[in-house]
Amino acid sequence: MSALPYRPNVGALLFNREGQVLVARRADMPNAEGAAGGWQLPQGGMDEGEDPAVAVLREMEEEIGTRNAEILAEHPEWLHYDLPTELIGVALGGRYRGQKQKWFALRFLGTDAEIRLDLDPHPEFDAWRWAALADLPAMAVPFKRAIYERLAQDFARFAG
Repeated sequence: MSALPYRPNVGALLFNREGQVLVARRADMPNAEGAAGGWQLPQGGMDEGEDPAVAVLREMEEEIGTRNAEILAEHPEWLHYDLPTELIGVALGGRYRGQKQKWFALRFLGTDAEIRLDLDPHPEFDAWRWAALADLPAMAVPFKRAIYERLAQDFARFAG
């Protein structure tokens, strides 16, 4: 495999009061309404030396416009994925072979009106919705599917 490193990353499973999780449609895949990979969980890179719990709230605010949530659980492991061969050297700035991710389950404390995708001048997402946790793996691109399956299993206690 590639000699490139993994990019440190955090991800958020943001649960509403009904136990559904927020998924957002990638702005670079606007026609992917039902396609695997068009929808994903908020996630993003960590700054050097940044605490993962701080990073996940920062990333949520950057990507979905709110950090109005409480952390329910931190996944005990760093979960890794490798990019497909055709994306190595292209995706993630061409500097990484994939990502190592620290995932968090969070409870959303606000209202749907607080979720704003239009605050970033270059938004990553163009739509969002609440989805059943069990539906996550089918939404993921194939190279992230195993992580979404693991998250759906390991954070099932927070689902409705």
